[in-house]
Amino acid sequence: MGVSTFMKKLLQKLNKPSAKYSILALVLIGAVITVAGVVVMNKSLDYFSQTEFCVSCHTMQQNYEEYKQSIHYSNAKGIRAECVDCHQPKDFVGKIWRKMGAYKDVYHHFVTGKIDTPEKFEEHRLELAQKVWDRMADENYKTCTTCHSYEAMDHDKQSVQAMKEMIPAAKENMACIECHKGIAHELPNMAGGFRKTFETLTASATAPAGAKKLFSIEEKSLFATADANGKVEGQLLPASEVEVVGEEGDMLKVRVQGWIETNGKGRVMTEYMGKRVFKATVRGDVKATETVISEEVDPATNIAWKQVAVNAYITKDHLVESIDPIWDYASEMYASSCNSCHAAPAPGHFTANGWISSLKAMSAYYRLSKTEERTLLKYLQNHGSDTGGAGAH
Repeated sequence: MGVSTFMKKLLQKLNKPSAKYSILALVLIGAVITVAGVVVMNKSLDYFSQTEFCVSCHTMQQNYEEYKQSIHYSNAKGIRAECVDCHQPKDFVGKIWRKMGAYKDVYHHFVTGKIDTPEKFEEHRLELAQKVWDRMADENYKTCTTCHSYEAMDHDKQSVQAMKEMIPAAKENMACIECHKGIAHELPNMAGGFRKTFETLTASATAPAGAKKLFSIEEKSLFATADANGKVEGQLLPASEVEVVGEEGDMLKVRVQGWIETNGKGRVMTEYMGKRVFKATVRGDVKATETVISEEVDPATNIAWKQVAVNAYITKDHLVESIDPIWDYASEMYASSCNSCHAAPAPGHFTANGWISSLKAMSAYYRLSKTEERTLLKYLQNHGSDTGGAGAH
């Protein structure tokens, strides 16, 4: 059969009428409907992706006002990033997926009223921000890299401080959001997350019967007798290990082991020889129970140290059997407090002693209680470059 004969037969078949229309007519109608559908969908996506549409809900007004104060809205180069540039991927699949996910926003706007007042918005700001950050991470930050590229940066045209930060960031291919979480909107109160974690940890932190080893989640008073109303003879610091040697009523008799300087006053006990990772302070009758386990000289400083143990009584609250939940909480605190303005160094970046001055230098930029700060420091020190980097005691 020749090509011309085949084409004639095909056209005859297509022109053969169905119940009412020819197959060719149906194909043409289907093609027109498909094209019209694509055009309508494209125009609809364009309309629903406009900033004006995004902020038409009153719950978005606070976000919009914050955005208008940002460099993404107004800058020297006159380049403006609209809402969708940060919140909606450019590829078709990513765009559709994000639009489908927006049903939650519509639901909470019209049904639950979850953020329909400034007070409610602030209450949920951290939760909402975290969802956006997580989504950006899942998408490999492609909304950021649509506009920003390390390869396109001319570091010589950046400020000295920007160059100092961007060159190592480029080498590590860091995500923009690791340092720029507050670039378009106000940062949430980052403490909300880790403080809720601590509340949960506290609710279950009671020494279980028969436990042999426990860790403190905050400061605990040390007593020489099984009397919680008696004289306090020392303090056990957060994230410190004790060995349970007995139980009397509502009190635990514990053995606290650590290091003290041989020629010092012997009141401050540390986790390691020669490292200022504080574990406890002891005095009076608790200090009187001290026994020496070993004696060594720190080769780095030639200072003599004694490894000692003391016996004391503590209450059963604020104690857990594993250090892991304390480190998880402290890690969350570190990420919230020290990663909100810049990419914080890994805990293994500094030595245990080096973390003391490093954290102190940043104290003006975070708002932590004394106990929180001590827990954070203990976490960083126990994960430092000279303590094994694994949180071991």
